[in-house]
Amino acid sequence: MTLLISGPNGSGKSTLVKMISGVLTPTEGEVKATSDGNDAGPMLHAIIGLVSPHLQMYEEFSARENLQFALSVRGLNALHSGIQPLLEELQLKGRIDDPVRTFSSGMKQRVKYAFALNHQPPILILDEPMANLDSNGIELVKHIMVEQRTAGILIVATNDITDVDGYDQRVDLGKRP
Repeated sequence: MTLLISGPNGSGKSTLVKMISGVLTPTEGEVKATSDGNDAGPMLHAIIGLVSPHLQMYEEFSARENLQFALSVRGLNALHSGIQPLLEELQLKGRIDDPVRTFSSGMKQRVKYAFALNHQPPILILDEPMANLDSNGIELVKHIMVEQRTAGILIVATNDITDVDGYDQRVDLGKRP
């Protein structure tokens, strides 16, 4: 299932994505996630992967160290062996142990994808998924999106609907000029 959240800059796409993923708490109303009919709130971090241009990494850590830390926070130390293949799949081979501060913005975006995918979440949320990526990175992300559609739920927030090759449902947060 794919949900497209569209709208112009400033329409609230990123804010909505942050509320869905549990990063922000709504000031009114509520966002409720369920898994098999049960409240998923306590385990939300385990079922959602989030990629956003606003996510921060530890610049002094390597890509590998950033992912090891993220897995440890999630209590998933056993998956550390999957870090290197994931980073290589995301076209970071040869730079895995370099400090993130030495990465281009596109390489940092790929590390953010590794953060989101390292625990194989059933729900993947992408905020402006093609931000800072070159043509190889865009093709890689399109492949990730196709895989996620078959494996689980994909939520994409973008002001460029050509980023998404198809969707099941759409929420439009503002009129286009």
